[in-house]
Amino acid sequence: MSHPVLLVIAHGSRDPRHAATVHALTQRGRAERPGLRVETAFLEFNAPSVPRVLERLAAEGADEVIALPLLLTRAFHAKTDIPSVLREARARLPRLHIRQADVLGPSPLLNATLGRRLREAGVRPGDLPRTGLVLASAGSSDPEAIAVIAEIARELRHTGWCAVRPAFASASLPRTEDAVRALRAEGVERVAVAPYVIAPGRLPDRIAVGAEAAGADVLADVLGPAPELARLLLERYDEARALVGASLSA
Repeated sequence: MSHPVLLVIAHGSRDPRHAATVHALTQRGRAERPGLRVETAFLEFNAPSVPRVLERLAAEGADEVIALPLLLTRAFHAKTDIPSVLREARARLPRLHIRQADVLGPSPLLNATLGRRLREAGVRPGDLPRTGLVLASAGSSDPEAIAVIAEIARELRHTGWCAVRPAFASASLPRTEDAVRALRAEGVERVAVAPYVIAPGRLPDRIAVGAEAAGADVLADVLGPAPELARLLLERYDEARALVGASLSA
């Protein structure tokens, strides 16, 4: 039996860096697991679209697809947009079995990617006791997504940072610059900002502007096509496959 196709679904952006980063990440996923077919699609702004890729896969004779949302939390896109697109595709393509995998976060592999980007930006283990961290996410109006970011910040606090604060580029508060200033007001000597976002774009740029405006000492890069993130794609794919196998044997 052939393996299901892994279809990575990204949101998309008018910023060309976004699609380039997504394609680099999925290419790393292919390299991690030779023989697995990995496709990329976007909800908006970029091509190919999710329906177009699924139609092509069906025309080529694929019989099963695992659709993986390239999202860090279960917010609107994961709960509404992607399921809606996949439902419509199932109705049009009844011979193609389409299953949705879980979102990427939270995961120790995401935390490891954050650590990688902070080290690349110059943070050393000995810096942590005198450094506060701002975990800057894109933001959401979904309470579940906000709670996940807050919980990740609490977990990171126990890894050596003197303080960790969540921040959001949109929809929620505080903003990155406010979180940086709050840490300064508490007497934190150094402040690092870690964007908890996958690819460059408008909201990550907003995080960077806020970090600079508030005088953060360190600004890490976005998560990007890190090896840990590529492994996480495959981990979520394997989890979805295992659920399929369990349901068939039940």
